[in-house]
Amino acid sequence: MDSLAFLDKARRMEPRAVYAVTGDEAFLKRHVLELLRSIVLGTEGADLGLSTVPGDKATWAAVHDELETLPFLSPRRMVVVDGADPFVTRERARLEKYFAAPSASGVLVLEVQTWPSNTRLAKMLDDKATIKCESLRMSRLPQWCRSWCTAQYEKDLAPAAAALLVDLVGEDMGQLDQELAKLALYAGAAPQIEAADVDTLVGNSRTENTWKIFDLIGAGQQAEALTLLDRFFEQREDPHRLLGAFSHQLRGIVRAARLNGLGTPLSEAISRAGIPPFGARAAETQMRHLGRERVDRLLDWLLQIDLGLKGSSQLPARTLLERLVIQLAQAAEPARARSH
Repeated sequence: MDSLAFLDKARRMEPRAVYAVTGDEAFLKRHVLELLRSIVLGTEGADLGLSTVPGDKATWAAVHDELETLPFLSPRRMVVVDGADPFVTRERARLEKYFAAPSASGVLVLEVQTWPSNTRLAKMLDDKATIKCESLRMSRLPQWCRSWCTAQYEKDLAPAAAALLVDLVGEDMGQLDQELAKLALYAGAAPQIEAADVDTLVGNSRTENTWKIFDLIGAGQQAEALTLLDRFFEQREDPHRLLGAFSHQLRGIVRAARLNGLGTPLSEAISRAGIPPFGARAAETQMRHLGRERVDRLLDWLLQIDLGLKGSSQLPARTLLERLVIQLAQAAEPARARSH
């Protein structure tokens, strides 16, 4: 079962004797384990009924004894084997026997990175007992932010705000949750969090500031744009967040260019692409400066830099972003964007 579906439906399910909590997303695992603890142990005496052991040190005898020990001041006992991959490897045969005849008073939770579905052990657990905590694709994160913000913080997150937040923060769901918590407080009595709130609180007006770089890029002022980028680094701006702000703006230009290419008047295309009013004129200038060929390559360039910042390149982050500014600011053929 997908972890998001589990978090939504688990309170209506009966506890299972064994769970496998799998995947690479620590934020989702933490919330799944917290919810399991509440469902299995309730609120009274939960601490007395919970045991957590590291998988590299856990022994079968100790884990089994905990599972068979009668609960005290809680309906059941819950034993979590944290980082259980080595434990599963060592004790696979015993686990298979246990899965077939588990304790009546204990719940075993195996927190693992991998859980191959073709193994006998995995086949012994049904879908509702196998909870997959996998990172969401970038394209799914804005909608997740909106749903999570409503469920956890009782605030509506505007679509543009969600998109900007993901651009600025990136794929780390735990960090996104932290920023949503701060945004909910910042919004106060307002029922909705807007893109301006995200830019002010999370981006520290980074989006508007990066428009200044793109103003220089649109004018072909390469040296001045690089000087402004250097200033950001001198102020210890995080390279990933700088790329997020760059990405937010450049993806808007790509969307506007595609709409324009399908016949939408340029001014309308820019508005529909989500580019803020203060940047509309600059966006038109930038599109004309870049030209169709470079606009079509923007998403590939952004992906290459994102991968580079995550370790695929040995170049410093500063160099990667400087190269992007140079690619964008250098002279190009006349743009083919259509205006109506």
